[in-house]
Amino acid sequence: MTRHAATPQDIRSALLLRQEIALLDLRHEAAFATGHPLFAANMAAGRIAIEADLRLPRKDVPIVLYDDGEGLVDAARDQLQALGYGNVRALAGGLQAWRSVGYEVFQDVNSYAKAFGELVEARRHTPSLSADEVASLIAAKANIAILDVRRFDEYATMNIPGSVSVPGAELVLRAGRAAPDPDTTIIVNCAGRTRSIIGTQSLINAGLPNKVRALRNGTIGWTLAKHGLEHGSDKRGDIGPFDGAKDNARDVAYRAGVRHIGIRELAALQADDTRTLYRFDVRDADEYASGHLAGFRHYAGGQLVQEIDMAAPVRGARIVLSDDRSIRADMTASWLAQMGWDIYVLDGGYDGPLDAGPPQVLPKPDPAHRYRRPYEGTAVAEAAMQAYLDWEYGLVEQLRRDGTHGFYVI
Repeated sequence: MTRHAATPQDIRSALLLRQEIALLDLRHEAAFATGHPLFAANMAAGRIAIEADLRLPRKDVPIVLYDDGEGLVDAARDQLQALGYGNVRALAGGLQAWRSVGYEVFQDVNSYAKAFGELVEARRHTPSLSADEVASLIAAKANIAILDVRRFDEYATMNIPGSVSVPGAELVLRAGRAAPDPDTTIIVNCAGRTRSIIGTQSLINAGLPNKVRALRNGTIGWTLAKHGLEHGSDKRGDIGPFDGAKDNARDVAYRAGVRHIGIRELAALQADDTRTLYRFDVRDADEYASGHLAGFRHYAGGQLVQEIDMAAPVRGARIVLSDDRSIRADMTASWLAQMGWDIYVLDGGYDGPLDAGPPQVLPKPDPAHRYRRPYEGTAVAEAAMQAYLDWEYGLVEQLRRDGTHGFYVI
C-alpha cells in the first residue's frame, strides 16, 4: 500500500494473502448496512474513542478508513493517530472507488457470518423443517424439543411456543439434558437462518444421536406462516452433554484445523507484537463474571460466530478461545477456523488465580443511528422480513462473485 492511501486492489490483495487489515467503515451502522465490502467492519466515526482500544488491540495494525463521500476520513485518521495508531490510511476514492472497479458490496450487518452460514447449508445440505411442519409436530404433541439458539434476551422477547433457550455454543454442552431420549427430534431455531443452520450443523458434526433439524427461516418464517409466538418466556436449558460430546467436539475442532495450546504457548502469542491477538472467553456471562482468565474478553460462543466482524475487525488476526469445559471453545473455534481465522483453543489455566467481574460491554449507539434488523422485535413489516430472506438466499452466489472469502466447510 502507498504511504497515504490504499487502493481497492491493495485491500483485495491483503485479504487474499491473509495479511492483517482492519477495513473500517466510518458511517453510522444504518448507513453501513446499505452496502459495504465483505470484510469491512463498522466503526462509526463518533465511536472511535469508545471502541478503538478494545477492538483494535495492536497499535501498528494496518488500518484503512473509508466513507461514501460524507467527509469523515481525515478527522477519523487524526483521531486514531492521536490514540497511538501508526499505520492508518484512507481508501482512495472511498466506497465509490470500490464499486467502480466492480468489487462486490454486501448489505446488512454481520454479512460474512451470514454468507458463511448459507455456504454451510449449501455444502452440507443441513436438514430443516418448514414452519408449518414444526407447527404440525407441536399440535400433534410429537416427541420433539425446540432449542432456541439466540441470545436469551432475544428469546424472552419472542419465541416459538414450547421452546427452550440454549444459546449458540451451549448446544453441544446442553443437548444431552435438553433431549435425553435419543428418539427425540431436536429442532433448532433462531430469528432468521444463520444461527439455526450453524446450531443444527454443530449438533450433527458433534455426533448427537438424535435427529436434528433447523426451523427453516426461524421466527421470520414462523411469523410469515401466520403462526403465533410466545412472549416473556424464561426457560433455559441445563448443562448436560451427551455421551462423547467432549471428545467429539475436540475432534470436530481438529478436523477444522484448530490448534490446542497451553499457557506457555499463549504467552508466546501474547509476546508477538507483529500480530494482532484477540482473546475471548466463550462461556456464559455468569460463568465469566464468577472467574475468568486475565486479558480474556467475554463473548458467548454462538454470538461470536455470528458477530465476528464486530468482535474482531482485524481480518487476518489470531484468536485464542478459553472455556473451562472446552466443548464451547472447540465448537466455536471449529466454525471460526472454517471462516478462515488463525485460531487456537487454550487448554487449562483455570486452576490458578482468576479475575472476577462482569463482562466489559460497549455503550450502545444512538438508536437513531442503529440498523433495525428485520428479524428482531415484534413490529417488523412482512415485506421487510421476506426481503431479508431473499437476500440471504442470494449470499452464496455473491460470495462466489466476490472471491475473497477463503471459507471452507468440513
